[in-house]
Amino acid sequence: MNQKLCVALAGLALGTSSWAQTKWDLPTAYPAANFHTENVSQFANDVDKATAGKLKITVHANAALFKAPEIKRAVQGGQAQMGEILLVNYQNEWQMFGADGIPFLADSYDAAWKLYQAQKPALDKKLAEQGMMLLYAVAWPPQGIFVKKTISSAADLKGVKWRAYSPATGRIGELVGAQPVTVQQTELSQAMATGVIESYMSSGSTGYDTKTYEYIKNFYDTQAWLPKNGVLVNKKAFDALDKPTQDALLKAGADAEKRGWEVSKKKNLEYLELLKKNGMTVHVPSDQLKADMKKVGETMQKEWVEKAGPEGQAVIDAYKKM
Repeated sequence: MNQKLCVALAGLALGTSSWAQTKWDLPTAYPAANFHTENVSQFANDVDKATAGKLKITVHANAALFKAPEIKRAVQGGQAQMGEILLVNYQNEWQMFGADGIPFLADSYDAAWKLYQAQKPALDKKLAEQGMMLLYAVAWPPQGIFVKKTISSAADLKGVKWRAYSPATGRIGELVGAQPVTVQQTELSQAMATGVIESYMSSGSTGYDTKTYEYIKNFYDTQAWLPKNGVLVNKKAFDALDKPTQDALLKAGADAEKRGWEVSKKKNLEYLELLKKNGMTVHVPSDQLKADMKKVGETMQKEWVEKAGPEGQAVIDAYKKM
């Protein structure tokens, strides 16, 4: 009888420990080989190790679980416990999400980090109101212009079919007289192959991932801005974890942020070399093109502050004092 009782209790203990394992989903819109996705996967492994398998996070790359525009809502509604988003994509919902999409406001890694620190308190407050938290954020490499023809000024972009993937990139297209066409990253190669777009602004990373060099041969390294991917967590899901698991998640997030920024810097140079190796010409923009794009940036900063109001102005002021 005692033996049977021991076996039953052992079975119950095993059942409890397997039941105690928590499984989370983390959708992202980027390919598995992209450095952001690799960083997210490393983060998930770190959490697995630190919690001895108690919290298992499955990364769903390449918009396999949710398309890019659906990820934030999925985390907010609890359909996914975590998710990675490009913050600037949500500027229409709330202007502050687009602070790092203002051209030439922060045009280096150091400047982008300072802008992030200035922006973070407002981001944290807004996401908390929406039942989420920002675990960490990592900048993309600086943005340049991919274009089929050679250009020496913004006037050369007039009438060009221009890929827009965020409100900011759409507005740049309008201001330079191009024709903005909305295309998400997963559809970019096809859009270039079929002539739907002839130009777009993004990083060397996107250019390489999407094999842009097969369709477009010029990249102007304008270093216009460094948008960030943010990794969000559903607050209820986080609160349901025990304290050691929460701590492990926060530490892995902090490590991923630090690692991500370092990898982004390193990758930026690597991607530009890879683009060259694959037949793309990487141009230093002319003084005229720089001046034209700076003017676009000033217009957009003014428009952004008008929409963002005192909260937006406070972020710009805080950033400029750093």
